[in-house]
Amino acid sequence: MAEPTLVQVFGTGAVQDSTSLTIQKSALATTGLTVSANNTAESLVVSLLLLAATYLNPTNQESNNSDIQVTIADSEFPSIVFRNSANYRQITYNVNLQKPDTGSGIDPDDY
Repeated sequence: MAEPTLVQVFGTGAVQDSTSLTIQKSALATTGLTVSANNTAESLVVSLLLLAATYLNPTNQESNNSDIQVTIADSEFPSIVFRNSANYRQITYNVNLQKPDTGSGIDPDDY
């Protein structure tokens, strides 16, 4: 089975070499990000999460011939949390890492 490609997970224009990973902000715009020269780090992380979740999901894991070992799914149970004297909507995403059970912890090279 083939591993998911950079383009499948990070969008059109994603490339890597031995020292860098390049992800086009235009690919992140498909998640709703308003692209600018000054996007916040958190907005970029959320965009990456949402973009990766479009391919790395339980449905594709079950139905594809790809070797998907990481899945990302909306828990579909938003909640309200109170902090800093204000209510915040909290949306939880589950990130699941699956590998053969060897008793070891998380090693990125296993995925």
